[in-house]
Amino acid sequence: MDYGSIVKTYATVESITPERRYSAPEVIAIKKYVMMGDPDESRISTSHVERLNASTRLYMKRLNRLTLAFSKKWENFEAAVGLHFASYNFVKRHSSIRMTPAMALGIEKDFWSYADLVERAS
Repeated sequence: MDYGSIVKTYATVESITPERRYSAPEVIAIKKYVMMGDPDESRISTSHVERLNASTRLYMKRLNRLTLAFSKKWENFEAAVGLHFASYNFVKRHSSIRMTPAMALGIEKDFWSYADLVERAS
């Protein structure tokens, strides 16, 4: 496995207090580190994980900020996360690849319905 890390250094703006800041400050330096294997340093990026985080927050309201949709039990939260990722990978059609990620990887040949997902989960 190839694994790299990216570390960004941000400028500090003294005139704006942290409580009033709504966007990230300017990036002044980026350093990339090879953590494992032999990754191509030009491809070390946070884009994929940030896109996954944004999609997860969009579809799982339990992870949104300032919301009342939360799990009181850890087991319920784990089940909700598992259900989200199963539907994301086996049920939801992704417009960029015109299929599910499971189909793109050759794991599954057809689209699943939510009924198929529930049936296979039990």
